[in-house]
Amino acid sequence: MSAGTTPREVFARLSAGISAGRWHELAALYAEDAVVDQPFALPPAPPHLEGRATIDRHFRAAAAGPLELCARDVVVHDTADPEVIVAEFDYEGRVTTTGRTFRVANIQVLRVRDGLIVETRDYHDHPGLGRAMGRGGDG
Repeated sequence: MSAGTTPREVFARLSAGISAGRWHELAALYAEDAVVDQPFALPPAPPHLEGRATIDRHFRAAAAGPLELCARDVVVHDTADPEVIVAEFDYEGRVTTTGRTFRVANIQVLRVRDGLIVETRDYHDHPGLGRAMGRGGDG
């Protein structure tokens, strides 16, 4: 991989973009045929996204939502596969409509090829996000 395109560097750009609220820029980090799986997603969030255009729509919907997120305590683990990393981190967040603050745990498994994310499995604390937004214990 060339400079600036390692899985760690791509994850750092993704995390920085989310933390800065630059949602409209994030899809450019993904391959045209990228796949994102969110096994813990709660309705109405889709648990499976395919393709950069779909991922872009997902990020733009997040931009329209009331959440501000900032990644904290990030730990990135390399794996035996040079394309794959595992990132553990917390989101410190704020619900802009209520001012409520929260902290939720996350794990992402990313596969990066040729400087673009081709696959992720995102294990976000969706019930915790739901509680922060006043949706009760199950999102």
